Amino acid sequence: MYPTLRTCLPHARCWDADSQRSYQDLFERLDTNKDGKVDVAELREGLKAMGIFRHGAAQKIVSSGDQNKDGCLDFSEFTKYLKEHEKKLWLTFKSLDRNNDGRIDAAEIQQCLAELGMDVSREDALKVLQSMDIDGTMMVDWNEWREHFLLYPAHNLEEIIRYWKHSSVLDIGDSLAIPDEFTEEEKSSGGWWKQLVAGAMAGAVSRTGTAPLDRMKVFMQVHSSKANRISLFGGFKQMIVEGGVASLWRGNGINVLKIAPETAIKFMAYEQYKKLLTSEGNKVETHKRFMAGSLAGATAQTAIYPMEVLKTRLTLRKTGQYAGMFDCAKTILRKEGVKAFYKGYIPNLLGIIPYAGIDLAVYETLKNTWLSYHTKDSANPGVLVLLGCGTVSSTCGQLASYPLALVRTRMQAKVVL
Repeated sequence: MYPTLRTCLPHARCWDADSQRSYQDLFERLDTNKDGKVDVAELREGLKAMGIFRHGAAQKIVSSGDQNKDGCLDFSEFTKYLKEHEKKLWLTFKSLDRNNDGRIDAAEIQQCLAELGMDVSREDALKVLQSMDIDGTMMVDWNEWREHFLLYPAHNLEEIIRYWKHSSVLDIGDSLAIPDEFTEEEKSSGGWWKQLVAGAMAGAVSRTGTAPLDRMKVFMQVHSSKANRISLFGGFKQMIVEGGVASLWRGNGINVLKIAPETAIKFMAYEQYKKLLTSEGNKVETHKRFMAGSLAGATAQTAIYPMEVLKTRLTLRKTGQYAGMFDCAKTILRKEGVKAFYKGYIPNLLGIIPYAGIDLAVYETLKNTWLSYHTKDSANPGVLVLLGCGTVSSTCGQLASYPLALVRTRMQAKVVL
C-alpha cells in the first residue's frame, strides 16, 4: 500500500537488529533538505508520498517525539518515537490476534469491532483486511500490520477506527447531532476539552457566517403563508429596508452564546448515558449510541431551551423593540410568564429522535458503501469523503425533522404574530 515505506522496511520486526538500518533509510528519505532533522513540513510531504493523508498526523508525530522542543525530529528522536510506537502497535496487534496464531483474520476483526460498537459483516471485515494485506493471504501478520500503521500516530484499536469518527459538518444553530466520541487517551490527557473549545469556536464562525440565511429561514417560517408568500430576495429586501444590513445578524449573539453550555451539557450527559446503557462504558453498540445521543440532546435542549426562545424573538424583532437580550428576557417574563420560555418545547424534543436517528443511519450507510468499494486501496476515507457523508446525512436528518422545527418556531414566536 505504501511503496516507499515497504522499500524502507523489508520484513523488519519489532525490536529486531535490522530496525536501526530500516529507520535510517526511512529517515533519510523523509529528510529532504539533508539537515539531519525532519520537520512537520517534510514529514507531511513524506506521508503524502506514501499515501497517508490523515489530517494532523505529521504534527502529532513530531509533537510526540520532539524531546528537546525544537519543532523537529533528529534521528535519535525519530528512532525512539518509532520504537515506542511499534511497542504500542504490537500490543494492539496481540489484542486483535485472539487465537495467538500470529495473524489477524476476518473473524477477529469482526469480534473486536463489535466490542467497540461497530457491527460489520464478514464481507466488510475482509475488505478491511484487504487494505492491509500485502501477500494476498487475506490475513494480516505483524509485518503487514506494522507497515500499515507505523507512520500513523494512532496506536490502539479505538483510535484506528476513528478514521470514521462522525463529526458535525456545518453548525447553523440547530445542533441535534449525536456528540463526538473521544478516546480514553483524549479524556485522560485533557485533549477532549481542546476539541470541544475548537468545535465551539468553529461553530461561532459558522453560525455568524450563516446568520443572514438563518434569520431568513425563521422569518419565512413565521411570516410566510398562502396569502403572504415571501421569496428569498423579497425577504432579504424587507429586512434590509426595515433595519439595514446589520439587521441580517439579529439574534446571532445569543445563537453563538448558547454554544458553550449546550456543547458542555451534551458531552457530559452523553458520557453518563453511555455508562447507564452499557456495563462497559467504552463498548457501545450503535443502537445504544443512538439512544445515548438522543437523550443527551434532549437533556441539553431542556437546559438551554429558554435561550432558543430568546433567539427566535430577537431574530424576529423590529428595530427598537428590545434594547438587547436581557431586555427581551425581562419583557417576556413580565408579559407572558415563565412558561413562555418553553413554548414549542415538545415538538423540539420530538424532532431530536428523527434527526439523530436518520443522521446516524444515513451516515453509516454511506460509510459502508464507501468501504465496500474503496477499502482495497485505503481504510482512510479522506476529508472530502467524510465531509460529503456528513453533509448528506445531516441534510436528510434536517429534512425529516423540519416539520417539527416549523411548528416549534411558530409556537416560540406566537406573541410576535
